[in-house]
Amino acid sequence: MGRIIAVVNQKGGVGKTTTAVNLTAALKSRGQRVLLCDFDPQANATSGFGIEKNRPATVYHAILGLCEPRDAIVTTPHGDLMPSTPSLSGAAVELVGMEDREYALKRVLDAVKDDYDTIFIDCPPSLELLTLNALCAAEQILVPVQCEYYALEGLSDLMATLRAVKARLNPGLSIFGVVLTMYDGRLNLSAQVAEEVRRHFPGNVFAAMIPRNVRLSEAPSHGLPVFAYDKYSRGAVAYDALAKEIIKKEARS
Repeated sequence: MGRIIAVVNQKGGVGKTTTAVNLTAALKSRGQRVLLCDFDPQANATSGFGIEKNRPATVYHAILGLCEPRDAIVTTPHGDLMPSTPSLSGAAVELVGMEDREYALKRVLDAVKDDYDTIFIDCPPSLELLTLNALCAAEQILVPVQCEYYALEGLSDLMATLRAVKARLNPGLSIFGVVLTMYDGRLNLSAQVAEEVRRHFPGNVFAAMIPRNVRLSEAPSHGLPVFAYDKYSRGAVAYDALAKEIIKKEARS
């Protein structure tokens, strides 16, 4: 039975989609059955896998009951993908009249959960109904935090939302881990931010840190994870190290 992990941070530009796409590819390369659910209307994870955004069957269609969950899954060499579409931005309105609307995504992912070892949900950069759906569907959250000024900005709101969801909607939800992204070893600031994040999340910060890397930035424009674009790049090596750490953590739990 698969583990469902929401990749979430309400702050934009912290590496959520980069982390979701490249962890999916890294775990796939290590023999796991992995599904990435792109639950962001920007559909960047979808284009990052080289998949067209305006498909007739996407996560949007699945949560509204317009297609079967398995019909919305696309198989790629880098892992399976449940693509998004810009139409997902209107789903919050369309879900208003639905019973248990917070669990729409959970119903979809529960239908395919047994087919995978790990399911990642790439969340939008906000705390609204779509993100709430992701938090209700997930068992754990993975939080990318950039090694820059204001790194912890907004995380207090995310933690408050996490506590509220645990109390009212998904009591089993927990933090899987925190990933430090955009790390620059040449800067004292990066080391200081990393230390501060570890102090705020003791025991929950992964040792592998994702560096600033041109290849990581270039890969999405080619519709590829970094492993398919340049597997020897620093970005690819870092995400592979993170994948190994995740596999070890999953084995212990």
